[in-house]
Amino acid sequence: MKNNDIDYGKYVADLVSRSRAAQAVLDGYTQEQVDELCTAIAYYGTRPDFMRAVASQTVEETGFGNVEDKIAKIWNKVMGHYREMKDEKSVGLIEYDEVKKIAKYAKPVGVIGALAPVTNAENTPICKAMSAIKGRNSIIIAPHPKSAKVNLFLTGYLRKVLKKFGAPEDLILTMEPEYVSIDCSSELMKQVDYIWATGGSGMVKAAYSSGTPAIGVGTGNDPVYIDGTTDLNDVAAMIRVSKIFDNSASCSSENTLIIQKEYYDDFVKALEANHGYHVLEGSEEKEQLKKTMWPNWPEDHNLNRHFICQGIEKIAELAGLKTGPEDEFVFVDENDGIGHDYPFTGEKLSRVTTLIKAESFEDALQKMESILSYMGEGHGCGIHTSDDEKIAVMGQRMKVARIMVNQPQSVGNSGSWGNGMPMTMTLGCGSWGNNSVSHNVNWKDFLNITHVSRPLPTNVPKEEDLFAEEFIKENSESLM
Repeated sequence: MKNNDIDYGKYVADLVSRSRAAQAVLDGYTQEQVDELCTAIAYYGTRPDFMRAVASQTVEETGFGNVEDKIAKIWNKVMGHYREMKDEKSVGLIEYDEVKKIAKYAKPVGVIGALAPVTNAENTPICKAMSAIKGRNSIIIAPHPKSAKVNLFLTGYLRKVLKKFGAPEDLILTMEPEYVSIDCSSELMKQVDYIWATGGSGMVKAAYSSGTPAIGVGTGNDPVYIDGTTDLNDVAAMIRVSKIFDNSASCSSENTLIIQKEYYDDFVKALEANHGYHVLEGSEEKEQLKKTMWPNWPEDHNLNRHFICQGIEKIAELAGLKTGPEDEFVFVDENDGIGHDYPFTGEKLSRVTTLIKAESFEDALQKMESILSYMGEGHGCGIHTSDDEKIAVMGQRMKVARIMVNQPQSVGNSGSWGNGMPMTMTLGCGSWGNNSVSHNVNWKDFLNITHVSRPLPTNVPKEEDLFAEEFIKENSESLM
C-alpha cells in the first residue's frame, strides 16, 4: 500500500519482523523475568518527572485535557494495572483442576498491534505495553496522528526501561510521526497476530474487519438515573468530579442524567451549587451550544473537534455562554425527545451533560433504553439510589456491560480504587456494541491457553440422573 511515496506494507513488515524477533526472546523468559519487566514498567512509568513530561506534551500536542488530571490518570491506571497482575501466573502451568484433571498452560498470542486513542494518549501505551509483556507478547503502538510525537517520546522512554533490565527493546515499538496515518494503521492490523483496538468507532470497526483476531471497544454515551433516594448534593458532587476530570476525555462520563421529576428542580439547584452552569430548554444559549458542538447537524452528528475535551473557558468562548468564574461544567435541559433529532442525548466528550425528567422508574428505564439504542449500547449506565430492587431490575434489563451504582461514572467504569472493576483502558461492550467481549479488557485477554486433559473414570449418566422422575412421567408419550 502506497501513499505519498511511502510503502506502508514494507515499513510495517519491518516493524513486525523486529517485534517478532523480540517476542521470540521473551517467549523463553521465566515468570520471574516477566514479572521483573512489568514491575520496572510500572515503577518507571510512574516517576513524577516522566509523568509530568508526558502529560505536558500530550496536552500541548493534542489540545485535549489538562496536565494535572493526566498525571493523576497515568498514576492511577498504571498502578491499578500493575496491582492486578502482580504475582499472577502468566507463564507455563497457571492452573490445575484436581476434579476434572485439566491443566492449563499459558502461551503468548504473539505480536500485538495496539491502537491508542488521542483522548488517552498519555497512559494507554504504558498500560497496554505492560499488559502485553505480562503474557510474553510484544507490542506495536499505532497512535492517533494528533498524538504521534508524544507517543514516540513515551515509547522511547519505555524502551529505555527494557534496555536497563536486559530485555529486547523491540518488545515495544511504534510508528515514527511521518508514518502515522490510517493507511499505516490499516496495514499494521493486517500483519500482526492480534489487534487491541481502543479509539474511534471507525477504527475499531476496521480492526474487526481486518481478518486478524481483534479485541476492541464500543461507543460511549452513558446515561445515569437519579431517583432522589440518595443525597442530591452528594450525587451532584460526583457528577462534577466525573465531568471535569481531564476535561471529560473519558467516554464513560455521564452524558445524560435522567432525573425523577419530583426531584428535578432540587437537583438543578444541587448542580448549580456544585459549579454547574444551567442552559435552559428552549433558550437561545441552547441553540448556540448545539450549533457549536455539532456544526454540521442535522446532516451529521460529528462533534466539533475544537470543542472536545476543553476547559469551561474555551467552551464558553466557542458557544457564547455567559459563564462565571465559579462555573466548571455545563448542564442542558432536554425534555423534547431522544435520538437522532436531539443530539444532546448523544455522546459529547466535553464538560457538558444533559438533563431529562422521568415520570417513574419504568419511564426512566425506557428513556435509558432509547438513549442507548440511539448511541452507546453495550457500554455502560448508572444509577443513584438506595433501592436495591431498582438496581436488580436495571441489572437484568439494561443492554450494557457495566452499571455503576452510587459512584462517578467515568471514574468507576474503567476500574477505580473504590470499586472491584478491573482496571482497564479498553471497555468491551459485547455484541450490543459490536465487540467480541463484554468485560474490562486486561492482560488475561492476551494469553493463549493450552488445556491438557487426563483421563477420568468413565461416568455416563442415566436419564434419571438428569431428568426429574415427575418430568419423565409427564412426558413419556412419543411426539413421533
